[in-house]
Amino acid sequence: EKAKALEAQQKAALKAEKLRKKNSDNPADWGRVRQYQHLYKTTAEVDPKLNLWLAGGALAGVALALLLGLPFAMHWAIVVLFALTFAVMAVLLVLVWRAKKGAFTRYKGQPGSAEVAMSMLNKKKYTYTSAVAFNREMDMVHRVVGPCGVVLIGEGTQPARLRAMLGAEAKRHERVLYGIPVTSLVMGDGQGQTPLADLQKAIEKLPKTVQPAQQTAIQLKLKTLDSSRPKVPLPKGPLPNVKGANRAMRGR
Repeated sequence: EKAKALEAQQKAALKAEKLRKKNSDNPADWGRVRQYQHLYKTTAEVDPKLNLWLAGGALAGVALALLLGLPFAMHWAIVVLFALTFAVMAVLLVLVWRAKKGAFTRYKGQPGSAEVAMSMLNKKKYTYTSAVAFNREMDMVHRVVGPCGVVLIGEGTQPARLRAMLGAEAKRHERVLYGIPVTSLVMGDGQGQTPLADLQKAIEKLPKTVQPAQQTAIQLKLKTLDSSRPKVPLPKGPLPNVKGANRAMRGR
């Protein structure tokens, strides 16, 4: 009776977990098909040429299969299998690529939009904190910690005011970190600024000077620095789960 009760309890727990994932709003709980459906739907809202890009990717995959199969006189069934496989892979790659561009289009100009780019960084190498400093005009400074040390990202509408805020924050971090590189970037489309779409690559291209063990020590020091800071009320809402889509393509 105890064994039956335990088995029933385990089945109930599994059923409850499946129901939770089914009704979850978190893309991490979804299956691959649902992730791609959501990715396609949200991208199509801001990318009117998405279907053309996907069709082009599918045709490119079929053409690649024909180029590989016909010269070697492969059986038609193998060529068709290759064509389907390459077409699906090409469509998924194009979808992820356009989803990234669509995410930047959707969130550009909104307060806290830098989080879109920061969320696409490799989480095994980088950690980020949104709005470590801000003011009433919703100018804010975000922070990334990674192999390049500490990167401070300024986001706002007035470059002069933002640079002063960013400079003060850089000095505050340098006093705490004792020699760890602190790099400042201003997000924007003006001269000397980094566009939102290029922010992720700009961070990843910075010189790698910090080891993983040092990053742990940096985080501990930054906790002390942040302990007295107020929290900025950033707009809430789901960010595009492009990373999740990439993991789905590689397999779990």
